[in-house]
Amino acid sequence: MNVPDDLKYSEDHEWVRVEDGRARFGITDYAQDALGDVVFVQVPTVGSVVTRGASVSEVESTKSVSDIYAPVSGTVVEVNEDLADAPQRVNEDPYGEGWIAVVEPSDASELEQLLDAAGYRALTEG
Repeated sequence: MNVPDDLKYSEDHEWVRVEDGRARFGITDYAQDALGDVVFVQVPTVGSVVTRGASVSEVESTKSVSDIYAPVSGTVVEVNEDLADAPQRVNEDPYGEGWIAVVEPSDASELEQLLDAAGYRALTEG
């Protein structure tokens, strides 16, 4: 299982890359592996206000439909429109081309409450 050390993680299996104070996120390698082949991704709407821990989108796979939860509260400022035509990117490159959205956090301290790589490894191995 790939858990990059430079990312933050939620207990709901989302990863976060902090870029200029914004939070780019997607689902982890662990999550995409558990889902199986992703066939559809519903991204949130740009401009929508999201709350940490609340459902912001859905990922549909050959096995199930799963909610994706906001890792931080704030406003969605960018979404990965490419997933509409290529949802498999979530499986192929979860930490790169498979990202889901970017949030402008309303409370930057929420970023500090996310797990580091060691904490996420402990969560998934426990």
